Amino acid sequence: MIEQLSFAASLLLPLWNLPLVMQIYRRKSSKDISLWWAFGVWGCLLLMLPTALKSEQLIWWLFGILNFGFFSLVLIAVLLYRGSRP
Repeated sequence: MIEQLSFAASLLLPLWNLPLVMQIYRRKSSKDISLWWAFGVWGCLLLMLPTALKSEQLIWWLFGILNFGFFSLVLIAVLLYRGSRP
């Protein structure tokens, strides 16, 4: 039961990045999001990714890939919409 809940969480947690990307897209601005924070989180996820990819645990492997992928979308949105609205 615990592993099933963990597996579900490893799928769901990275999806929480999508509302942030959608909010940036709708507003056409990411001025309220710190570039230091965005690059810091992305950098930490990048450093953790090799361990996730080598892991034999499906939950960690899936979480690492999805979290890095979806947060990469956040970083791209932040950079694309940085300063695009006065």
